[in-house]
Amino acid sequence: MSRVYNFSAGPAVLPEEVLREAADEMMDYKGSGMSVMEMSHRSKTYDGIIKEAEADLRELMNIPDNYKVLFLQGGASQQFAAIPMNLMKNKKAAYIVTGQWAKKAFQEAGNYGEAVKVASSEDETFSYIPDCSDLAIPEDADYVYICENNTIYGTKFKTLPNTKGHTLVADVSSCFLSEPVDVSNYGIIYGGVQKNIGPAGVVIVIIREDLITEDTLPGTPTMLKYKTHADADSLYNTPPAYGIYICGKVFKWIKKMGGLSAMKQHNEEKARILYDFLDQSSMFKGTVRKEDRSLMNVPFITGDKDLDAKFVKEAEAAGFVNLKGHRTVGGMRASIYNAMPKEGVEKLVAFMKKFEEEN
Repeated sequence: MSRVYNFSAGPAVLPEEVLREAADEMMDYKGSGMSVMEMSHRSKTYDGIIKEAEADLRELMNIPDNYKVLFLQGGASQQFAAIPMNLMKNKKAAYIVTGQWAKKAFQEAGNYGEAVKVASSEDETFSYIPDCSDLAIPEDADYVYICENNTIYGTKFKTLPNTKGHTLVADVSSCFLSEPVDVSNYGIIYGGVQKNIGPAGVVIVIIREDLITEDTLPGTPTMLKYKTHADADSLYNTPPAYGIYICGKVFKWIKKMGGLSAMKQHNEEKARILYDFLDQSSMFKGTVRKEDRSLMNVPFITGDKDLDAKFVKEAEAAGFVNLKGHRTVGGMRASIYNAMPKEGVEKLVAFMKKFEEEN
C-alpha cells in the first residue's frame, strides 16, 4: 500500500522524512537502548530533546527573550478556559468571532467574566474576516482574542486587529509555522500541534512573561496556571513526551527547508494552484471572500450535495483522502499544511478537472 495524499484538517499529514526518522529510532533512540516513548521525562536524554525542541522553535519564530515557551496538554480547547483564568484581572475580555473555535473560546470565557463580542462574521457563515481596524473595545478589557486561521471555514487574518493597546491573544493552531510571524505583537500565541507540527496531544503556548503571575482567578487549578508550567520548564508533570520529540523533528525539518519565509513561499505556491483552479472552474467554487483566504485550509463546494458526496467518494478511491468538509458546512475541504507536497495539490487539481469533465 503506497501512502495516500492526506488532506485531513488534523491530525494531519506529517513530513515523510520525520516519520522515517522516528521509525528508525523507535526501538533505540541514539544508543539509549529504548524508545523515546518509554523514556523518563526526567532523564538527561529527554531533557536534551525538550530543550533542543524549544531552542529550535525560538530560532524559527525569532521568539523574544521575554516570552516563555510552554509545551502543554489539553489541546487548544483547554486554553479557552486557561486564558481567562490567568488573564481576566478586570473580569472582561473582547472576542472577535470568526469561526467555530473562536465562538467556543468566547462562550467558555463567559464562565469567568464578561466576554464581549466586538466583531463577528457569523452573519455570512464565517466566510470572511470582519474589518478590525476600529473596534469598540472596552477600555478595561484584559485582552483581545482571535483565532487567526479558521480551520473549518478557511479564513485567515491577513492584518492583525487594532487592539487599541490591549494584549492580543491568538489561537494559531492551523497556521502555526506556516509563515513568518512577529511574536512581539501578541501577549499569547498558542496552538494545538496536530495540524502543522506534530501528533495530537501537545499544545504550545508562547506567552509574554509579564502575563505569568500568581494572580489568577480564584479556583484556577494548579495545572491550568501558566506559572506552574513556566516555573518547571514544562516538566511540572509528565509532559506529552513523545509528541514533543516529534515536534522537535518537525522544527528541524522546517529549518532544513529554509525556515518560515521559505515555508510561506511553498504554501503560497500550493494554495495558488488550488485557488486558481477554483476561480475558473464551472463546477467547483471556493466559499471564502478572496482577500481572506487561508493558505492552509481550502473549503469548496459544487452546490449539489449528491455531487459533493460523489466527488469525496471517488477522490478517496483515487488516493485523495479526508476531503469531506466539516459537518457544520458540508462540501469539501482540502487542508494543505506545510507537509503536504506541492505534487499532492497538483494531482488533486488534475483529478478535479477530470471529475468536472466527466460529470
